Amino acid sequence: MGGLHHTVPIPREPCVAALARVERTDFLSPVCIGEVANVSAEITYTSRHSVEVQVNVMSENILTGAKKVTNKATLWYVPLSLKNVNKVLEVPPIQYARKEQEDEGRKRYEEQKLDRLETKQRNGDVIFPVINPEPHTVGYSQSSLIHLVGPSDCTLLGFVHGGVTMKLMDEVAGIVAARHCKTNIVTASVDAINFHEKIKKGSVITISGRMTFTSNKSMEIEVFVDADPFVDEPRERYRAVSAFFTYVSLSKEGKPLPVPQLL
Repeated sequence: MGGLHHTVPIPREPCVAALARVERTDFLSPVCIGEVANVSAEITYTSRHSVEVQVNVMSENILTGAKKVTNKATLWYVPLSLKNVNKVLEVPPIQYARKEQEDEGRKRYEEQKLDRLETKQRNGDVIFPVINPEPHTVGYSQSSLIHLVGPSDCTLLGFVHGGVTMKLMDEVAGIVAARHCKTNIVTASVDAINFHEKIKKGSVITISGRMTFTSNKSMEIEVFVDADPFVDEPRERYRAVSAFFTYVSLSKEGKPLPVPQLL
């Protein structure tokens, strides 16, 4: 796929790929009920301990045959040992069709690595409840969701699937957006989602969201996930995931509406 293939056998030590980061994702077009989604993915870069995977999603109307690209995303994974999930294994390198591909991939790797570090350093924020907040203020629309991590949320190793966390974060961001503008809303894009630490089965997670910016037609919402792993190994609550979502307000006809400005 794309002229890339592995040149070194996969390490003998069994491993699982853990989602570390999802780059900015733009939702270009909605997928409608009854359409068929086609998801394709390819490895586009490998560092010593991580893999970049680029994913394209297309939808097809099976009655008309019409196809469209709905969204694209870049994801970063790290291989964790099945014997010790705290051990990150080495990644077999891939062969690039052109040296430029490797250089561009290395640049993307360094950029995301720096952004992850900067994001982790900002992770001290906490959302506190506000008594009788005024409409269109941050406190008025901020929302939280508490979820007990069960077996169906987890991989075979007992850690939460990245997709489960992303879905809960999107739900909270949607509640914040709907509370702010009181209209239909839809996700327009997601800035990089950083998975800072694993979340273990049995943990209680709190997904919190708050409005951080409004333009004439869009809303930026910060969402983060805090975990309380009190079942097996009591420890302090920690920041597990963080991201920014962008939403737009829609009329009943699906047309963009002006967004009330954040006070």
